[in-house]
Amino acid sequence: MSAQFEGKTAVVTAGGGAICGEIADGLAREGARVAIWDINADAGKARADQIVAQDGEAAAFACDATDEASVGKALEGTIAAFSTVDLLVNGAGGGDKNTTTTPDLEFFDIAPEAIRRAMDLNHITTIVPCQAVGRVFAEKKSGAIVNITSIAGGLPLSRALGYSNGKAAADSFTRWLAVHMATTYAPQIRVNAIAPGFMITEQNRFLLEDAQTGNLTARGETVLQNVPMSRFGKPEEIVGAALWLLSDNATFVTGSIVAVDGGFSAFCGV
Repeated sequence: MSAQFEGKTAVVTAGGGAICGEIADGLAREGARVAIWDINADAGKARADQIVAQDGEAAAFACDATDEASVGKALEGTIAAFSTVDLLVNGAGGGDKNTTTTPDLEFFDIAPEAIRRAMDLNHITTIVPCQAVGRVFAEKKSGAIVNITSIAGGLPLSRALGYSNGKAAADSFTRWLAVHMATTYAPQIRVNAIAPGFMITEQNRFLLEDAQTGNLTARGETVLQNVPMSRFGKPEEIVGAALWLLSDNATFVTGSIVAVDGGFSAFCGV
């Protein structure tokens, strides 16, 4: 096992999911002790068990990343198990059909409370763990944070109102927190984000694949026409960027939003 993160403890929110599950695996392979925080306790435990079965070190903690008390309890459990935290990956988030326009749901009819839920899911889930774990980093004068946002934060996706707004807020928060932590507490505390491009997951499948046939929807076809690499990404393709941003190979990188999107954000359509 590589020693890149030997002796380090990483917290990964939504570590039972597709993208952050792969990141958790990657951290464990590089020697980190991994605390998986997930609102789906069974998914988090399954990922932790998988890491342990592969001779890694991991533990799972049920956690609602929108809730301060839940995050605090997960942090207490993590400290009890691993003594400290050195790295944080924030991956909780996702789309919401109730904030995505369709022929049956016009923009004018989207409920404000639905927008608030989407903002909580994609913005507050980034802030609350950063507050809790960031206090540990402030005391230690070191730490690295990677927020998983989306290319939708910089290029708002048609129809996906709540998701795009939430990820834009998460991008802005990443830049703000990078400056705040470096100038208020220690320059050795770094905060960056990864903006994945299009990947078919359970959260967005309804937009990209026809539920009846399994074929791409018209939107899915449009996406591929605007990705220069002409394919969807895979969750494991986010891991390299995450490990780099968390590592000592990126000690002068903070406040950055790194796109991993097959060229989507570089393409104007012509």
